[in-house]
Amino acid sequence: MDERLRIAPCGFFSIDEKGFVMEVNETFLEWLGYEEEALIGKHIESLLPRGAILIFHSYFFPNINLYGCVEELFISCRNAGDQSIPFLLNAKSREWGGQKVIDCIVVQMKKRMDYEIELRTTKRRMEEAYREQEQALAKLKQINQEIEAKQAELMAINSGLLELSHTDKLTGLRNRRFFQEKLEEQVQLYNQEGTDFSLLIIDIDFFKQVNDTYGHQVGDNVLVHLANVLESYTRPADIVSRFGGEEFTALLPQTTADEAKMLADGLNQAVEQSVWEEIGSLTVSIGVATFTAGDTETSILVHADQALYAAKRNGRNRALHFDEIN
Repeated sequence: MDERLRIAPCGFFSIDEKGFVMEVNETFLEWLGYEEEALIGKHIESLLPRGAILIFHSYFFPNINLYGCVEELFISCRNAGDQSIPFLLNAKSREWGGQKVIDCIVVQMKKRMDYEIELRTTKRRMEEAYREQEQALAKLKQINQEIEAKQAELMAINSGLLELSHTDKLTGLRNRRFFQEKLEEQVQLYNQEGTDFSLLIIDIDFFKQVNDTYGHQVGDNVLVHLANVLESYTRPADIVSRFGGEEFTALLPQTTADEAKMLADGLNQAVEQSVWEEIGSLTVSIGVATFTAGDTETSILVHADQALYAAKRNGRNRALHFDEIN
């Protein structure tokens, strides 16, 4: 045997056509822990576990006889300590010295198997990690959807609460708080752009008599009916509010003094001509004021209030503008 083959980094052995070992290199002997004398002349089956013997008879020898070679046959051999060592075997038959010889090259598979096991383990862990990631992403998506739903619900609740905070419970009109906010906006708009606006304060004439005569439930019904009349008669841009008790306000954007007085006069007629089934008839007194330079949120309310009381002193069921009494 060539010296380089004897110490090659792969195992080498030759067997005759019956399977008896003819040559073996030192690398293979070292792997199995045998001396050369212990293997030369022994049948290859003496190194094989039972399963490997079956492979040799059912696959190895038939392929050698038919094709003259075997490639990448996975097989195990027993070492001197009777432990099974996995190998990858390539074999080729040839004529040598007048007889058929089968040369075999083997490479240990332990490290490769360890690598494959490690790769499979790593692959499995990666797949599990991907599954966990997908599950986590799905869960995160679900949580985000739930958060969005809760946010939408909260926004709806907040919107509803804001609406309630701006609405008079009895009449359904805007309340004094909402009116005050819109009045501030109109004052700011006037200061910035000079946009005219006017204000009505509407008070039911002799409302105490309605409550005393017909009861507070009827009084509440009258307030609701009047709220409907005010909303029906005023314009879409006007802001009608219940100011408190039997007092109502109407904020009139982009409205001059003359336009406000005309609207208030018409409102007097609309209330008087409305059908008041429970009490027969009803009238209101209205104070009108128009914002001018030097006015404030407080002063325009005071002016409208002064005009209202002037209307009551002058016989009620009428509208007076602050300019008319000043």
